[in-house]
Amino acid sequence: MTMTVAAILEAESADRPYGKSQPLKLVDVELAPPQPGELLIRIDAAGLCHSDLSVIDGNRPRPLPMVLGHEAAATVLETGGEDDEFAPGDTVVLTFLPTCGRCLPCVTGESYLCEPGSQANGAGVLLRGGRRLSHAGRAVNHHLGVSAFAGHAVVDRRSAVKVPKDITPEIAALFGCAVLTGVGAVINSAKVRPGESLAVFGLGGIGMAAVLGGVAAGANPIVGVDPVVHKCALATDLGAAQAVTPDDFDAARSASAPRGFDVAVETVGSVAALKQAYNSVRRGGRVVTVGLPNPKDELSIAPVSLVGDGKTLIGSYMGSAIGRRDIPCLIGLWKAGRLPIDRLLTSVSPLSDINILMERLANGEAIRQVVKPHVDRA
Repeated sequence: MTMTVAAILEAESADRPYGKSQPLKLVDVELAPPQPGELLIRIDAAGLCHSDLSVIDGNRPRPLPMVLGHEAAATVLETGGEDDEFAPGDTVVLTFLPTCGRCLPCVTGESYLCEPGSQANGAGVLLRGGRRLSHAGRAVNHHLGVSAFAGHAVVDRRSAVKVPKDITPEIAALFGCAVLTGVGAVINSAKVRPGESLAVFGLGGIGMAAVLGGVAAGANPIVGVDPVVHKCALATDLGAAQAVTPDDFDAARSASAPRGFDVAVETVGSVAALKQAYNSVRRGGRVVTVGLPNPKDELSIAPVSLVGDGKTLIGSYMGSAIGRRDIPCLIGLWKAGRLPIDRLLTSVSPLSDINILMERLANGEAIRQVVKPHVDRA
């Protein structure tokens, strides 16, 4: 049994500001030893994502109590038996959907839709079943098979991708969600071709990664959309031809893509943003959505536009990415200078600041914030 500190969410829909209401409580938790096919890991860095925030604010209901956090870099401390791939000391990036390798999506090349992995995530358990976390005598749920807002975690080996040791943890962590999802939405889901025009709605970590993915794919022009002005400025620094607020978007579209954009990527999780994205593309255009709105929300579009205008609306989970294939490729692009994702890093903080950081995320102040759980004990 391993004892570690973790940020537990006991109840959703806490009052804001989160720095005052403290929805995430730092407590000592017990970690059961890893079972065969599992890993005990030390969390070296974990990124804050809207998918974490959407559990706190109730837009993404999950079984509680739960240790949140799903974007992380870690060091393997122990394997649950003999392992031909992982060993103590390995550096890994965690992916938020473990893949069984046997279900229909897995065997047809769409492991990002793994059915047992999705079911386990929804139930708050690991892929092999059950929970390895407990606090005060009761089981605690895992978030997306990772639960990275903690000093340590037990994960299924299929949630881990081994990466080079020469990447700093705060950069490596971003490949697990922001980069995988944002770049993947552009390259894997939309299959953007050189010279195609691209609009990106929402310029948080995933949206900025989509901008970088568009630059790497040769999209031109790229227009970013976000109500926060400083995010618009960063998007242009990263290669967008223009970045505007939603109110100014129609004018920008008329100037940049009079016929409409070839591709639009929506990362907000907002019905209004998705509808604006859908309306922004030309006849024959492609719209990719990676945002996670409240499950009760519904999108209203004219069905005739799907046929009459030949538009395509694509849902993209995890950037339609296969972690073990795509994470090493994306790291290679970063090392080659083609994905400057270090520009997305807003701050690195101790885990004790988690509620303050969540409020900054909710306010739209940050791109990607990272916590380093072991900073608290330095």
